[in-house]
Amino acid sequence: MSPRSASVNEELRRRSRERLLQATVELVGERGYEATTLAAIADRAGAARGLVSYYFPGKRQLLQSAVHRLMHRTLESALEREPRTEDGSELLARAIDAVLGLACDHPMLMRTHMAGILQAEGFVQCPEQQRLAELLRGTVVRYGTPDVDADYPLLRAQLMGAVFAVLLPGAPMPLPRLRAELFQRYGLDWELGVPPDGDPPGGTRVRTVGQRR
Repeated sequence: MSPRSASVNEELRRRSRERLLQATVELVGERGYEATTLAAIADRAGAARGLVSYYFPGKRQLLQSAVHRLMHRTLESALEREPRTEDGSELLARAIDAVLGLACDHPMLMRTHMAGILQAEGFVQCPEQQRLAELLRGTVVRYGTPDVDADYPLLRAQLMGAVFAVLLPGAPMPLPRLRAELFQRYGLDWELGVPPDGDPPGGTRVRTVGQRR
């Protein structure tokens, strides 16, 4: 049997890494961070325990990469769903709804992720995070902002703050209120994206300020 080519080996490594990331999302969502071991992640992924350490320096870094992958894939799916559009306001609305939706759909996972970012290790730079950043920054460009370098990190910070507010133990903010604040800031019609049921807080459905494309 001839040895595998470099491209085949690379594809196998990519698939192994993807399985580990997916297993992490599933297990932390089911059991929580402390109860999820690297051995359990490797077992769920059908991989050798040593493979986890080969790709990731520790569990916290693995979790951040796994959540960034989930966020990237969720955002990408929202932006590309039918009907496809090039309207910058609609794309920004979809992006906001996708990120806020993750906080509601995966509360334990996202709460653990936010807690990890605030710890000493800080924000993990990884390929998954870079893909997420490129996608979100591209959305800001298509929205038509005049200063991408200033507005992209501001949007990122606002989304992180909104996710934190949704997940705050004991005093969560209602998602419609947070959505309304973000939509008002960017001049987005309430009906764009995936609006929640019912009227928006305050009863105003359309805003006219902000950039439009």
